[in-house]
Amino acid sequence: MIGPQPRLSPQARVCWGFAGLVALGTLLLCTPWASAGPEPVAFPDALFTATSAVSLTGLITVDTATAWSTTGRIIIALLIQFGGLGFMTVASLLTLAISGRLGLTRGEDAQAEGRGVDRGEVAWVVRTTVLFSLGVELIVAIVIGTRYALTHPGQGIIHAVWFGVFHAISSFNNAGFALQSDNLISFAHDALILLPLAFSLIIGGIGFPVLLEFARRVRFILFHQGHLRRWSLTARFTAIGTLSLIIAGTLLVGLAEWNGALRAVGTNPLLKGVNAFFAGVSPRTAGFNALDYADFHPSTLLGTDILMVIGGGTGGTAGGVKVTTAAVLTAAVLAEIRGLRSTSLGARTVPTHSIRQALAVLTLSVLLVIGAVTALLFLAPQFSTDQIAFEVCSAFATVGLSTGITADLPITAQVVIMCLMFAGRVGPLALATAFASRQKPRYYDYPEERPSIG
Repeated sequence: MIGPQPRLSPQARVCWGFAGLVALGTLLLCTPWASAGPEPVAFPDALFTATSAVSLTGLITVDTATAWSTTGRIIIALLIQFGGLGFMTVASLLTLAISGRLGLTRGEDAQAEGRGVDRGEVAWVVRTTVLFSLGVELIVAIVIGTRYALTHPGQGIIHAVWFGVFHAISSFNNAGFALQSDNLISFAHDALILLPLAFSLIIGGIGFPVLLEFARRVRFILFHQGHLRRWSLTARFTAIGTLSLIIAGTLLVGLAEWNGALRAVGTNPLLKGVNAFFAGVSPRTAGFNALDYADFHPSTLLGTDILMVIGGGTGGTAGGVKVTTAAVLTAAVLAEIRGLRSTSLGARTVPTHSIRQALAVLTLSVLLVIGAVTALLFLAPQFSTDQIAFEVCSAFATVGLSTGITADLPITAQVVIMCLMFAGRVGPLALATAFASRQKPRYYDYPEERPSIG
């Protein structure tokens, strides 16, 4: 008699779902009508583009503006939309559902804190996720599409509408794909294009669990539905961390590149400030660039690496280890330095298993990045360590910024980059636990013995 087959874990289903979407996207991009030329785009380039679009990264091996036909660009936009919307929906449910399991050794019960999703609220979460995403994209598309139509009257209304729609989808989903060969460098002098895109990046990258808390408050105030609860620890520190990192990134680029890469936009201090702000926002989430990163000082690239690895909010479209992970680990280090018995954030004690989860995420991420840098230095020795490290951090954090070496990497190195993008999108801890054999609960503990540390 055949026993019941083990069910796939939620993490494994997410991984297979994304892999299936990449496979479908690759097949569609390999078709003749997706190519701008007489021949279909090569399979490796189609696979790389599909992986980059689904993982919301933006790294490319062929020029989006010239290699793909209108059909091909529509396919890319749909891959971004489904990759972002699907991930956000699944991430919100996995993070906020009653079980609270998202590749963790112990499931955090989100409902125990009073901020989880009730069983009757799941449909509302999915509906809110979809409507909010499409609503923000519509507003951004109208704003930048109108601006483009006014500044490029010879291009026609249809082209302006498509410009707005594509970049709205790409920005909110933090994908970083653009319809221009130079990404957004040709719009470096247009603050009315850069600023709406920057705010779209921030909203998409802050994380849907935070946005859902905001939506609950709006629903309570306007319709007196649900309960008015205090902001969760995740929401508070995601907001604080996001604001802090945006300020830090803006100051980094502004101070380090004021007489460097920012000279490309002229001498207007306001325009320089807008570009510094955009360059401070983009590395944490999207990968749009209005400045040429090949012109950046090595110290700026290193600081950008750090911003990329930290990333954005949990359950959003941003990659990286996430802001809350960095906050928990920082609090744990400070608690140890001060000799405190427990780790606290915002007048709340952080459970030990949450610290273990944060440490696991950081450790796996560091191992992935170090391993990938080592592999690429071996596979592509013609590039500098700075360039390789920047490319690896960008791929792992699903950012999409590049110093221009992606297309020149050998196929084997591009495969490493694709694996990084996929792992970064799913999450290193979720990916590791998706296919790992999970041990049964152990109802006893071994005798305690403290090893020497440090």
